[in-house]
Parts: sequence; structure tokens; C-alpha cells
Amino acid sequence: MQSSISSVKNPENLKILIFGAGAIGTYFGGSLALAGHHVVFVEQPKMVAELRERGLRLDLTVDERRKTREAFVIEPRSFMIEPSLEEALKFGPFDVALFALKSFDTQAFLERMKPFADTRSVPPILCLSNGVENEQAIARALGADNVIYGTVTTAVGRRGAGDIILEKLRGVGVAAGHPLSEKLAAALDAAYLNCHLYPDAHSMKWSKMLTNLVSNPTSAILNMSAAEVFANRKLYKLEIDMLKECLDVMKAQKLEAVDLPGTPVKLLALATKLPLWLSKPFLSRAAGSGRGGKMPSFHIDLYSGRGKSEVEYLHGAVVREGKKRNIPTPVNELLTTTLLALTNGEIPLDEYAGQPEKLLSQVKNQKSV
Repeated sequence: MQSSISSVKNPENLKILIFGAGAIGTYFGGSLALAGHHVVFVEQPKMVAELRERGLRLDLTVDERRKTREAFVIEPRSFMIEPSLEEALKFGPFDVALFALKSFDTQAFLERMKPFADTRSVPPILCLSNGVENEQAIARALGADNVIYGTVTTAVGRRGAGDIILEKLRGVGVAAGHPLSEKLAAALDAAYLNCHLYPDAHSMKWSKMLTNLVSNPTSAILNMSAAEVFANRKLYKLEIDMLKECLDVMKAQKLEAVDLPGTPVKLLALATKLPLWLSKPFLSRAAGSGRGGKMPSFHIDLYSGRGKSEVEYLHGAVVREGKKRNIPTPVNELLTTTLLALTNGEIPLDEYAGQPEKLLSQVKNQKSV
């Protein structure tokens, strides 16, 4: 069964532009529409007609606060969806925009934004994408006042266009300090999105990235699940070394690991200082539960054949910042270059599949350089 919702708009509510109706976009946009906010999506033309006809479907039954066993169907009249930014902006002015695209799509997105950069029609953007460089790119294109740092720890599954399921409710982080931060955080929290404000934007973003690094590239390169990676003692040691490099780079920037909604990042950082046998049970659980039992995102991207990987924007960012500060990051560098080579077809997919020792020997060679 499912409940049909047609929201009643309130003049006090926000007018929000959502870039993309993917898993995160649908979850946030749909939740905000349910709360009565005016939501306009920008999506690919091929999806617009479909979503205009049948609306959105959000299975939020895991959130006990909603007290329902039925999925919400948000009728098309309760939101708007347009095939281009130009069309969407006609329904402005907007209070804020939400951006949660993959990091490898950020530059193309900003290219499409160029014609509107000087028109002041684009509102401040809350960036929820993974990685630590997207906000800076948006700031360079639109101005520092037009970007708000954010992060998502909630796990959301996508069943189809505009059809999502809430898998694990954790929350969303928003950096304090922007004129909209408190108002936006209150709106997100009231929409059951479990929002927390953070005083240090960069500590928040790097802490989230730290969680994204765990067993991500090794799983893709070796074609192994996170559980299989952690079951191998040498691979587990490799994971710890990788995290230590990231923490060293964070320390050089005077950034701290901070707990995120439903995510004990401080414990993750502490685990890198413990004996392997003591830290392994905790990290194993974190690696598995954080992804809802799915394969890590790098593995999904690699085997989808899309020819793109976020490793360049996550582990690669650790390497770039490390080089700026003369901090060695050999593990992150080797994992980045190897996964990019697999992604670009420079080496075959089965080059390292099921061969941990082959990858470990490459890491050993990298460290000795």
C-alpha cells in the first residue's frame, strides 16, 4: 500500500531548486515537498515526462518518526520538474539550491551554469556531494557567498526514476556561518532529514571523505566485497595505512575528525592507532553497515562500464593535498592510479581480480620509491 500526498504550500516555506532527481535528490526534494516547501527539480528531458505523469515515490518506512508502513507518493502537482536550468529558473527566485551529483560531473555542471553566473538568478547552493573540492569549484564559478558546505550520511537506495527507499537514517550536516545556514538546517530538520550544524566546514567534509575511503578502491580493483577485503589481514593493514595517510593530511591542515550524524568518525580515526586485532571488528562493521550491504561505490561505477570513477576526487584529493604539504601518500596514490587505469581501460578488469598479493606487491614497490 502507499499513501498519496499533495502538499499545501505555506508562504513561510522555502522555494528550493534541486539539481537532479537521483537517489539523494529525490530523497531530499521529496522530503521537503512533503514538508510543504516549494520544490523544483532540474532533470534530463527523458525523465521529465515520466515524473510529471506519475510523481515521486518515497519508501521512508524505516523512519519510525513518520509512523507509517506505507510509501509516500508525491503527486506531480506537489512539485515541479523541468528539463533545463533556464526553464527551472523561470519559477524563481529561489531561496537555495541542492547539489548532490557525483564529483566527476561537477565540472560539466558548472559549464552549464556559466550563462547564469552573472544573472544572480541562481541561488546559494548547498553542496551535498562527496569529496572535498566541489565547494571550491562552485565558489570559483559562482562566488564564495553562493556555496554552502554540506554532507550526507543517510543511506538511500534507488529503485527507479523518482523512486527511492530509505535504507539507513543517519542525517545531513550543514556548515554554519552562511546567512542561510540556520534557516536551511531548521527546514531540513523539520522535514525529518536529521540535520546538524557544524562550525568547521572543512573538518566536516574531510571527516565524511574519510568514511568514503574505507575498502572502496581495493574492492573495485580486486573485485572483492568489503567483507572479503577485511578478512584478509594484509589488505586490512593496507586499509589502515590508507586512512593514516588521510589523517596525516588532515592534521597538516589543522582539521579534526568530527562525528557526523549517525557516524562515529572519531572512533574510525582512533581505530588507526589501535592494534590491528582490536580495531578490525569495529572497522569491519562500519564498512559493511555504512553501505547497506551493497558493493562499494567505486566497484559499482567500475563494473557499470560508465568509464568514470570518483577515486580521483577522493583518494586523489588526499594525494594532491599531501603533495602541497610534503606529506607522502603512497597507498592513496597507488590505489588512485590503479583504479583510474582500470576505469580508462588501460589495463584489463581482471588484472588484479581476486589477486590481493599482486596488488600488495605493487603497494610495497610504491612505498619504496
